[in-house]
Amino acid sequence: MSPSCYQSLVDRSWRRSGSLLYRPNQRDACCPHYTLRVDSAHFRPTRDQRQAINRFNRFVIGDTYAEEAARRHPKSREQAHRRNTEFNLLERIHESESQSLKHPPEPTHSFDVTLELDDFTEEKYAVYENYQCIVHQEPSSEISRSGFAKFLCNSPLRRETFTGSDGQEKRLGSYHQCYRLDGRLVAIGVLDLLPHAVSSVYFLYHESIHNWSPGKLGALREIALAIEGGYRWWYPGFYIHTCPKMRYKMDYSPKQILNPDNMQWVEVSNEVLARFNNHGYLDFSDSGDDQVGNLEQEPGDCSMENADTLPDEESDSDSNAKDISLLDSNMPGLPPMSDIESYDYDLLPVRLRAGIFRAVDCFQWQNEDEDIRHGSGPRGQLAQMIAAVGLDVMPQLCLDISRV
Repeated sequence: MSPSCYQSLVDRSWRRSGSLLYRPNQRDACCPHYTLRVDSAHFRPTRDQRQAINRFNRFVIGDTYAEEAARRHPKSREQAHRRNTEFNLLERIHESESQSLKHPPEPTHSFDVTLELDDFTEEKYAVYENYQCIVHQEPSSEISRSGFAKFLCNSPLRRETFTGSDGQEKRLGSYHQCYRLDGRLVAIGVLDLLPHAVSSVYFLYHESIHNWSPGKLGALREIALAIEGGYRWWYPGFYIHTCPKMRYKMDYSPKQILNPDNMQWVEVSNEVLARFNNHGYLDFSDSGDDQVGNLEQEPGDCSMENADTLPDEESDSDSNAKDISLLDSNMPGLPPMSDIESYDYDLLPVRLRAGIFRAVDCFQWQNEDEDIRHGSGPRGQLAQMIAAVGLDVMPQLCLDISRV
């Protein structure tokens, strides 16, 4: 799958868990999932977030290095004043990295962060095993190399290089942002780099750095990557208001939430936050009308899972609706039925073992009089797929039944 196609799906309430892509029905769920994104261009860290970065930098560098470096490499009065009165996220987030320090002297610890391919290694698995065991208290019998590889390695997203209108090159695809302290891997940020977003899939760390707020540091570094790489938006994944482990996602601003009814972004104001306290499906409309609106996204860049969250799972309520057609469901944000019925199904590309063909040549439905809304035939099944992904995403998709 191309990163741009996945970007379009994420902006329609989809997420991935390993190679599985899914979209929850917020209206029918006991704990509705909402997509969040943070505007890195206007992000300002809070006092607590600034303190977390400064505290970790002091730990890495050490007092001896700080004093000796100030003597050997003194800052100008202007530089010192700016350092003491301004907090530049990009400067501070890299301040303790080995490549940012001047030598001599030598810091107390060496610290390096690299963006690497999302391949499986024993080094990465050791961190995952420790994290799942200590932080999530999973029994060792349920933690496996195959589970780690399936969930967090070898993503279905293609890696690409994209050059924006400003000439800046972006890496697209799935990567592991690896944190090494004294040469030892201590944390991993699993990221999907999309045309307009740094989307956080998972963040894991070794128990040895638990006291240094690694989840917070990881989130801030990913926001910094969104700024430096020109991605703009940071997506911390689904937000579930009733899940305490996800409350940290509200600590990063300014943020927007995706309205599932019309797939438009809404600024998260105090009023919106207050509505979350009325548990259940969140009504974004002023009138209280729950009817599905149009599916046009906001103009411009339409382009977020992170620390201390469990892998995404589908709502238990989905199993209760397995015999109900999506077209008869109450899922928000579905296209109008008239648009689904008038869609040109004949030209939908279908991959078979012999190549790619038009759907009309594969299913031969031109003589069928199928009720799309309730039909169980090919066109009825495709109608549900179109409803789920949206009319605007369909031109980017190909139905692969070559393995059936």
